Amino acid sequence: MANYITRRDCLVQAAAATAFTTLTSLAFGDSAAAKPKERVKIGQLGIGHNHGAAKMETLRKLKDDFEVVGVVEPDPTWRKKREKEKAYKDLPWMTEDQLFAVPGLKAVTVETDVPGLTAAALRCVKAGFHVHVDKPGDESYKAFSALLDEAGRRKLAVQMAYMFRGNPAMQFCFKAVREGLLGRVYSIDAEMSRYQSLEYLQWLSQYRGGNFYIFSCHLIDLIVAMLGEPARITPFLRQTYPERKAVDSGVAVLEYPGTLVTVRSAALEVEGEKRRHLVISGDKGTIEIRPLEEPATVLKLTLKEACKPYKKGTQTVDFPKMGGRYDSQLIEFARIVRGEIPNPYPLEHERLVQKCVLLASGVPLDA
Repeated sequence: MANYITRRDCLVQAAAATAFTTLTSLAFGDSAAAKPKERVKIGQLGIGHNHGAAKMETLRKLKDDFEVVGVVEPDPTWRKKREKEKAYKDLPWMTEDQLFAVPGLKAVTVETDVPGLTAAALRCVKAGFHVHVDKPGDESYKAFSALLDEAGRRKLAVQMAYMFRGNPAMQFCFKAVREGLLGRVYSIDAEMSRYQSLEYLQWLSQYRGGNFYIFSCHLIDLIVAMLGEPARITPFLRQTYPERKAVDSGVAVLEYPGTLVTVRSAALEVEGEKRRHLVISGDKGTIEIRPLEEPATVLKLTLKEACKPYKKGTQTVDFPKMGGRYDSQLIEFARIVRGEIPNPYPLEHERLVQKCVLLASGVPLDA
């Protein structure tokens, strides 16, 4: 994908705005509402990921799309720590073999602690199941590529859990860049920070990229969706407290012909969630989203010239309220599994994102 598309006729922009409304409806599954839907039989493998419980709550809420059959967690430490969370109440606890043997099982959400994600997902794929895998895989590019290769051979979906993909504000950004609403995009600045506990910083120390690896992946996924593969990635990673042995802050510069992208993430910013942002600047306009997520997501669009339905100058663009952080992506996953839509983020996109995340986190690509 080229790193920018020149600004097109305003009539094209008006058509794009209409298409965006349709795209949002598709992301939320509205177009399938007229037909009876097959409920996807699904189970969860692992509860060690910090998003695992919320993911299960979402699956159980989406009763029209999913039938949750059970959950697997062989590690007694994780069972003791999290099995009593309300997300797992009244669910059957199974072994992995028992889960894989459930008649009619179609898919598995992989929610192990981060180091085990790729290996667990590969076992699921080899057993014949589509997988929704929490992010960001692990630090072995070779192992992650092997997962994608196996899924490709078996014609199975791998959906990485980058939650911003289903956010209508982000989808607006994708279309604005692709359709040329902002003109030639010369700069993107993105940040995703928060304040982490000492315990969490100790957990981060097992990763060469530390906090940057865990959090910047969300932003890099968005950048790659908009601009494709960068020509060069340069990381600048720091240990503010070397005695903690964790990369707690960093910046990566992604270089494209004509476009410079900076991605930031820190584990030391007090109330950093409120200042997470994405700023896309072109020679005809700028988009600023701050903060990144609902309930307070605000997208400001500034245009050099009026371009219907948008006026000259700065305005706020409103979007439909999301049902929940993971709703749209998991509904999309159900539609992929049922064969209603192709995966909008194919395996090669996931491979490229993982490659860029690793390089931005100072992790060399293994042979």
